[in-house]
Amino acid sequence: MTTAPPAAQAPAPLLLTKRRIWIIFSALIAGMLLSSLDQTIVSTAMPTIVGQLGGVEHQAWITTAYLLATTIVMPIYGKFGDVLGRRSLFLIAIALFTIASIGCAFAGDFWSFVAFRAMQGLGGGGLMILSQAIIADIVPASERGKYMGPLGGIFGLAAVAGPLLGGYFVDHLTWQWAFYINIPVGIAAFAIAWFTLTLPSKKAEKRIDILGVMLLSMATVCLIFFTDFGGSADHGWDALETWAWGLGLLAAASAFVWAEAKAEDPIIPLSLFKNPIFINATAIGFTLGLGMFSAIAFVPTFLQMSSGTSAAASGLLMLPMMVGMMGTSIWSGIAIAKSGRYRMYPIVGTLVTAIAMLAMTTLAASTPIWLICIYLFVFGAGLGLIMQVVVLVVQNAVPATMVGTATSTNNYFREVGASLGVAIFGALFTTRLSENLTKVFTDAGASAADAGNATATLDPQTLAELPDPIRDGIVTAYADSLAPVFWYLIPFILIAFLFALFLKQIPLSEQSGMVARGEALEGEEAIAAERALHAAQDEVVSATTGSTPAQR
Repeated sequence: MTTAPPAAQAPAPLLLTKRRIWIIFSALIAGMLLSSLDQTIVSTAMPTIVGQLGGVEHQAWITTAYLLATTIVMPIYGKFGDVLGRRSLFLIAIALFTIASIGCAFAGDFWSFVAFRAMQGLGGGGLMILSQAIIADIVPASERGKYMGPLGGIFGLAAVAGPLLGGYFVDHLTWQWAFYINIPVGIAAFAIAWFTLTLPSKKAEKRIDILGVMLLSMATVCLIFFTDFGGSADHGWDALETWAWGLGLLAAASAFVWAEAKAEDPIIPLSLFKNPIFINATAIGFTLGLGMFSAIAFVPTFLQMSSGTSAAASGLLMLPMMVGMMGTSIWSGIAIAKSGRYRMYPIVGTLVTAIAMLAMTTLAASTPIWLICIYLFVFGAGLGLIMQVVVLVVQNAVPATMVGTATSTNNYFREVGASLGVAIFGALFTTRLSENLTKVFTDAGASAADAGNATATLDPQTLAELPDPIRDGIVTAYADSLAPVFWYLIPFILIAFLFALFLKQIPLSEQSGMVARGEALEGEEAIAAERALHAAQDEVVSATTGSTPAQR
């Protein structure tokens, strides 16, 4: 007679006490510090990096490559986190980012550097998406604003430390130190996450949408190359190769929509686009990304070259923007947790951002430093009212089983906007800059070939060594090339304002994602279960040793 095997027991729910939530949150903070610190350091060191590696005319690719890689992997991290669990993916993201930092530090030429920056993006996309999704897993939407404070503090720390470190490395060591520093930070973040990130692992119950992943990646690559080729002086919008990328985009996007409609478990479920709150919040992120990242990517270059400041000084001048962003992000998070209402913050934030960008159209070499700092502070304050609020709105508007997918899809379209903005407006800036700089050198008596070489290898150190007339001409060239670009960005911020006006207010959820999915207990239930577990353990020990807890 055979006996039936015992039924498989469901895993015990995770006990989300306050102590455990903050332990898990510490791992997220470590990962976010790694990513945010890198961005502020690299933006400060970028003019020196492109000058020494001979890539001034192609410097937009440093930002575009990172954003492109980040954009491609966001939906993958989001969906795979929902179906497989987020802990292993978070560790992989940290490892990728750290290894790529080593590659950037030892890159011997410009395009190798760009390739490793893309690899960093593969890790950075995971750090961003998984951190946001894990917060939704462990903290209810009604309380999530309280946890924006520490995250804002991390961005504030990176805002202070990154520019100072980046400026110090460029001025006193080498730009490679901007990436050496990621190695110990990455190792520490990996160790913290390994020991503290206690989340359940899962098994995929449906077939993973590999075809959707491939088609979405192809569409994203085609999109970025289409805009980059169209906006470049070497190709242009009338070039055959530009429209070849455009046709590739159309074909890949059409095939992706068809594949998602047929997929058993699509990477981006089309049902999300039946949710009006999700559509509205995602549209805000997309249009904001078009304008926001374009401004952030090239402001440090403007400060170093147009204003004639050192790398360290330009890094310090970016602090007001980060302080403004941190302050309004923390304040809005706390206010939302208290009131339960979020709708007004994106409306005010888009208006403030548009006003700051309008002020930036007046930037010139003669603009006082204190005035530039005010513009940047207002710009950051506007962004702080929008960025994390939009993510909270999206997470609150979908079922708990789709939190990661919805978070990553929202971020994906924001990054698509960012990639488009940097590619299009970066091309406008660099094309105009290259023409203006070449004219400066040819007017000074250089041949066309020598002028091209001088333009490609120009960095702040070289600028300081040039004669005054040439240096003044270069400063004017930077001012004339970048400041007008802000005029093209303002309409997109105003479109985001219109979307914010129609954002619907709904009650914030009182349950965290893991509790809603039955994977965890929280609050008083978690405390009671923890006490019961300890009591049961004491009984087992007492029965074994014959001693009471008091005797032990």
